[in-house]
Amino acid sequence: MTREQMVYDVVIVGAGPAGLAAAIKLKQLSPELSVCILEKGSEVGAHILSGAVIEPRALNELLPNWQQAGAPLNVPVTEDRFLFLSEKKSWEVPEWLILDLMKNHGNYVASLGLLCKWLAEQASNLGVEIYPGFAANEVLFDDKGCVIGVATGDMGLDKNGEPKANFARGVELHGKYTLFAEGCRGYLAEQLIKQFGLRKNCDPQTYGLGIKELWQVSPEYHRCGLVQHTAGWPLKNNVYGGSFIYHLDQHKVAVGFVVGLDYRNPYLDPFMEMQRFKTHPSIAPLFAAGKRLAYGARALNEGGLQSIPKLIFPGGALIGCAAGFLNVPKIKGSHNAMKSGMLAAEAIVHALKKNTSVLEEYPVLLQNSWIYEELKSVRNFRVYFKRGLWGGTLLGGLELKLFKGRVPWTLHHHIKDRNTLKLAKTVSPIPYPKADGVVTFDKMSSVYLANTQHDENQPCHLKVRSPGKELTINYAQYASPEQRYCPAGVYEMMQKDGKPSLHINAANCVHCKTCDIKDPADTLRWTLPEGGSGPNYSEM
Repeated sequence: MTREQMVYDVVIVGAGPAGLAAAIKLKQLSPELSVCILEKGSEVGAHILSGAVIEPRALNELLPNWQQAGAPLNVPVTEDRFLFLSEKKSWEVPEWLILDLMKNHGNYVASLGLLCKWLAEQASNLGVEIYPGFAANEVLFDDKGCVIGVATGDMGLDKNGEPKANFARGVELHGKYTLFAEGCRGYLAEQLIKQFGLRKNCDPQTYGLGIKELWQVSPEYHRCGLVQHTAGWPLKNNVYGGSFIYHLDQHKVAVGFVVGLDYRNPYLDPFMEMQRFKTHPSIAPLFAAGKRLAYGARALNEGGLQSIPKLIFPGGALIGCAAGFLNVPKIKGSHNAMKSGMLAAEAIVHALKKNTSVLEEYPVLLQNSWIYEELKSVRNFRVYFKRGLWGGTLLGGLELKLFKGRVPWTLHHHIKDRNTLKLAKTVSPIPYPKADGVVTFDKMSSVYLANTQHDENQPCHLKVRSPGKELTINYAQYASPEQRYCPAGVYEMMQKDGKPSLHINAANCVHCKTCDIKDPADTLRWTLPEGGSGPNYSEM
């Protein structure tokens, strides 16, 4: 069966902040352009997960009347707190010692998913066509190797890849330019990075895993607009990470925990570290009389400027977190993602006038923008933490506090996160307490709150690329770390005929991409399931 073809001026993959901002800017600059967005989630916002404290800088530029137009940014930040934790105590950092870029005056505590829904409405009002529930799983090329669009995956295949009664062939979407805004570790973006050698002149990307819960808490503990971060316990000194607690309206609190995926102990479980964090004497009272409403997890880029790949190739570009514009010490990236999409839109308008397939103006515009200025100033921060929490805090803090990042040296990431684990026999297992069901929980009850849905009779989207390595390397050498780094209990080592066997619970997957990043054997691969599958985050 041949695939139906749809033709546009610009095709955008991903309805996150970058993709939506690009579409809006394109229609503002050239209303006659035909623009479409493909979104793999069941609806816009379904796969969006972020803290989130929103810095409105890009939004102010894109839609200056956003407040009058009803953007869901209703909770201005009222207070910043930063705590260092030991197992039983906490020390609050005085305000004068908090880095300026970590202060949030003028920012908003919000749901990035709800903001994306609102941005989608603005884009649709301008004539952008948005197709949720359609996963772009193939890049299309012409005979010269230029990207000419994408194709969506076939729907209605059974677990053996055979057509079911509801089978529908995928659709080809052709465009003069295609922007890839898939978020961190994008499926197609990673293929393009390899095919065009886009990482040839940059450092390996390094990642964190962010785990988030949304809570309804007792009014006596709620402080609308409070933004609190912590570092230290329960993580060891040599593990990068920390927590955030953001107080929204309606007595709701977003609590999250980020663990750098360059950790070394294969027994570390990021999900369980987050659960332990909530039991700290300075933290636990917030949740004691509360109710957990939602759960999710997502990988995030932490490499910074040094790890941003080449952004352009014939026929398209990488934008947003598919490229990696997160400001690590600021703990924000949505404003940079939006701005990158806006700059890519400007570059498309330039390229159309020149009748060229290469968006040459995009990296030039980016380097002359406040994105580059912002990321350059913090480029060394994450690397300093290779020296541990206290070394990183001291060196990174001094560089940013005293020199504002204006130093003549640039430090580098050298090792991929999958290559940092020590052999299991050289380290000790980490004992984690059992969930109490009140403040702490297990993975299965958490996945239920992620509203994850996959038709179990479809091809498994989690692949073992080199069968056998999950046993000879992961199991034999590293005690099967996928059982712990996965925050959704997808990977389970079982006994089959008296021998170990890896069982994959693909229906649990929340699309965090951690297995694609941390698997030491480099054999586990996350691929795209049917469009509309995965988590459904309502307010995350």
